[in-house]
Amino acid sequence: MTKTNRERLNAMLQYKSFDRVPIMHFGFWDETLEKWADEGHLTREEVDNAIACGGNQADGNQFELAIAQKLGFDDNVLVYTGQKGNWYDMPLYPVFEEEIVEHYSDGSMKLLDSDGVFVVKKEGKRSIPAEVGHTVVDRESWEKHYLPRLQWTPKRLDMDEISKLIAQNDTRERHLAVYCGSLFGKLRNYWGIVEISYLQADDPDLFAECIDAIGQLSFDVTKHTLETGVKVDFAHFWEDICFNTGPLISPEAFRKYVGKHYRRIADECAKYGIDIVSVDCDGFIEDLVPIWLDNGVNTMFPIEYGAWEYDFEVMRKKFGKELRGIGNINKNALSKTRKEVDHEIERAKRLVDLGGFVPCFDHRIAPDADWDLTKYYCEKMKEAFWK
Repeated sequence: MTKTNRERLNAMLQYKSFDRVPIMHFGFWDETLEKWADEGHLTREEVDNAIACGGNQADGNQFELAIAQKLGFDDNVLVYTGQKGNWYDMPLYPVFEEEIVEHYSDGSMKLLDSDGVFVVKKEGKRSIPAEVGHTVVDRESWEKHYLPRLQWTPKRLDMDEISKLIAQNDTRERHLAVYCGSLFGKLRNYWGIVEISYLQADDPDLFAECIDAIGQLSFDVTKHTLETGVKVDFAHFWEDICFNTGPLISPEAFRKYVGKHYRRIADECAKYGIDIVSVDCDGFIEDLVPIWLDNGVNTMFPIEYGAWEYDFEVMRKKFGKELRGIGNINKNALSKTRKEVDHEIERAKRLVDLGGFVPCFDHRIAPDADWDLTKYYCEKMKEAFWK
């Protein structure tokens, strides 16, 4: 019988027996933690340590874990191996050096960010910055500024951190993922959605070369990470390439250009006994799910419910038990009432009964979340699943 959260998560996703459902989350926005500190629920030191270690990344650092357990959670659903350069968000190595390009009269500024994108930001305002330009605009700028930054080097691995994880291979109680990169999402960021869309039609050869370059890098980082001997429980990709009615790339192009890279990386992971391969993609993902399944990705995350009430059970009925799921619990309930929270827990019961599913909020816990209601959620989840 399962004894650790690592064993429980593996058992649930592999349709095996488990003693109880772990109470999982997907991290917190910085603003959420800061609000809770202002309200007196957390100390400033607790919050500063968590933010310094992870920022808005759902990386399960020890300080974030302590805060989560204070609320009643077991753990963050995603914990990564040691890959340098903030690998979750930035496969560029080295990243662009951020610099302010221009100041505006309203107090905002134009700056070059670490991805080489020109954005407008304003001091004291936290939101997704407005993109106003891109370093990459054609083959010349791609080959000059990006291709050299998308090459494998051993410097990408934090061997000190990986050595610590290897020492815990047989005793670790927390689940661990190897991060396998982003095969289209980061390219969309580098080029911008308009230009990457035109590129597919105007220069399909360059479009293919861009995907092949980042696909090769993702394969190399995954392969070399696993060759170190670190034992991981699942593999994970990031994309965020869908909106509320479908994907930002045609399924036909996704299958033609991108699918083969997923398959190659998934096959490499399989050599190390990794049979759970997940992808983080927001939005309405249904049109891309069959392509992921055909190419070795069998677990969807976070399956947004709060945005358009898409239920994992619909996806399961369409694609069968090969498809697993993580998430799909509406984080917006944490800003509403106990009745709304109770409704989500009833949904969680139904989804867990399907098998191959781990309930978790469908995004990081947002600043409008109520501390007491979040604790209530954890308490009611234990009542529902710890019998």
